[in-house]
Amino acid sequence: MSPKTPHANTEHFFNRELSWLDFNARVLEEANDRTNALLDRLKFASIVCSNLDEFFMVRVADLKDRVSDGDARPDPSGLTPAQQLTRISDKAHTLVAALYQTLHKEILPGLTRQGVRLAGREVLPADGHSAQFEEEIFPSLTPLAIDASRPFPMLANLSLNLAVLLAPAAEGEEPRLAVVQVPARVPRLQPRPGGEGLTFVWVEELIRANLPALFPGQKVLESTVFRVTRDAGLDLDDEGGMPYVEAILEELKKRRSSGVVRLEVLDGVSGQLLAIIAGRLKVREQDVYRVPGPIDPRGIESLQDRPELQGLKTPLPRPQEPPETETQEDLFALLAERDLLLHHPYDSFDPVVRFVSQAADDPDVLAIKMTLYRTSGDSPIAVALARAAENGKQVTAIVELMARFDEDSNIRWARRLEESGAHVIYGVRGLKTHAKICLVVRREPDGIRRYVHLGTGNYNDRTARLYTDLALMTSEPRVGEDASVFFNTLTGYSDPPRMRRLVMAPISLRRRFLDLIRREKRRAESGQAAEITAKMNSLVDPEIVRALYQASQAGVRIRLNVRGVCCLRPGQKGLSETIEVVSILDHFLEHARVFHFRNGGDEEVWLSSADWMTRNLDRRIELAFPVEQPELRRRVQEGLETMFQDNVKARRLMPDGTWRRAKPARGEQPFRAQEVLAGRAVARRKRAREEALGTLEPMGPGGVA
Repeated sequence: MSPKTPHANTEHFFNRELSWLDFNARVLEEANDRTNALLDRLKFASIVCSNLDEFFMVRVADLKDRVSDGDARPDPSGLTPAQQLTRISDKAHTLVAALYQTLHKEILPGLTRQGVRLAGREVLPADGHSAQFEEEIFPSLTPLAIDASRPFPMLANLSLNLAVLLAPAAEGEEPRLAVVQVPARVPRLQPRPGGEGLTFVWVEELIRANLPALFPGQKVLESTVFRVTRDAGLDLDDEGGMPYVEAILEELKKRRSSGVVRLEVLDGVSGQLLAIIAGRLKVREQDVYRVPGPIDPRGIESLQDRPELQGLKTPLPRPQEPPETETQEDLFALLAERDLLLHHPYDSFDPVVRFVSQAADDPDVLAIKMTLYRTSGDSPIAVALARAAENGKQVTAIVELMARFDEDSNIRWARRLEESGAHVIYGVRGLKTHAKICLVVRREPDGIRRYVHLGTGNYNDRTARLYTDLALMTSEPRVGEDASVFFNTLTGYSDPPRMRRLVMAPISLRRRFLDLIRREKRRAESGQAAEITAKMNSLVDPEIVRALYQASQAGVRIRLNVRGVCCLRPGQKGLSETIEVVSILDHFLEHARVFHFRNGGDEEVWLSSADWMTRNLDRRIELAFPVEQPELRRRVQEGLETMFQDNVKARRLMPDGTWRRAKPARGEQPFRAQEVLAGRAVARRKRAREEALGTLEPMGPGGVA
């Protein structure tokens, strides 16, 4: 396709970036929802801020690079990179304005009514002077004068800074500029003793009030707060030249000085000072975001941990210990008899941690092989892997160093594991290893047995309490054999692997998904039961979308639960009339990938680490795996069906690209999917306990049954 050749049927696709901004508008709806607890609303507003940061650092930065390179190729929706940037700027400015309106009209007044006041300089003494500033903040500040001999400083990505305009040194000269970086480790909210209730002042406002102490004898004409967002992409040299870890560390250093893609500044800034800042940073007008403040309001998130405010947020349901693992502590003995399905965070993540920890200490375990994409900073799983290596077991860890924004953490764990004696592999050149799999090889009386954990989410004990994911633990021999083939493929030299149960990207996963979709199409054409029900984070890949359209036109009923980006246009006459798309936004981040195919009644259910995105199918190491035990397959299907019954937190995608919030029909009871699933986990555990008690045999005299 030539650079200027448009995609066919561009009206059939929504733009990926604009769809992503729509997703964040839905998150912002939760911040505006007065039925949510106040600190929950604050959490949703903070998520929008974090998401926008990553969006500009990655997606906007990539589009800017493409424009700079002269790339004018349109995306499937027909928009060129330059056109996308223009549309993004319009929509992002609208979203940011709505975010701050929510903050100032809803959340901050709500906090004030609860006795929490977040103030500016108005609560400080007239001269701004305070012992609090002198003792706790002033020693960390460094005023930087900018003139002919002192260039504009290299400001850290996402750091808060003050721009200070000082009176000219001599009559007839231009005003002088100085910059003061707000120390990153100083709490954003500074308590103000003596205020009513809980009174805080923003640290940047405390510094602004004390600028005379930083510039003694100088006249401050104006000051403002600003923040820069830089390109956070990594551009590795695939030709080598230095060891892989060193290359990534070098790129991480470059990230600190990469190009600026967004400038945030307080709304009251003068045109003169803004022009100076934007000129120095080489920022265009469409990339400037004037906000009423505070810039980066996520500092308010520290209120979430204050004991006296715990009543202002909804307590999350407690993860349940699965009844199977509650009655059988030896996971290997349990898995030798049956498969185990886990639905986090309704089911506890502890069995996964115990699986690796038990393997680390079990003298009969010979080897542990595992992928690590994102782990927590104090990951008990990584600790167990290190202990296993120290215990003399063969430990192989596929550590993905390119997991965006977790690169430093993963490098630290990789080095720790290497020091413990583990074999650490940094994946396959040119492909991110995103699969979630752990293989334990154990010597048993009847020979070698393999135990496998496969999941849709990361081996991260912290996010497992906040993300919904599914996992399968099994000792099924064919799955174990496939797991060995998978790891051997990644660690050695291998032709494309032949697997019997697992399906791997980028080798065969795209083809398998397309085959499954087209099989449903054929079923419908022959008058058989045909239906596709799927859950994922994002639906972007054009080939998958076209296959779904073709299946819809053949009469296949298609229901899609897509949390974030969706480029497919549902409900379009003659194109996608049988397709519906829902998105659920609630306390937990919907993260599982589930795919159900009716197949004429011979149903198949697949779980996967991969979304229906081109990057997952073509540029990442991913795995999909079937759920074959009927009872476990039924549980997955029930959970999937629950997503389409939600009439409280669900939104439906309309053919015109708007999202319509679901509401209970007249006489219909509210149905909130995440609450229902949490209740089911509690009920399952309670039922198992009752059944266990019902099987107890009474003891006779003397303790004889």
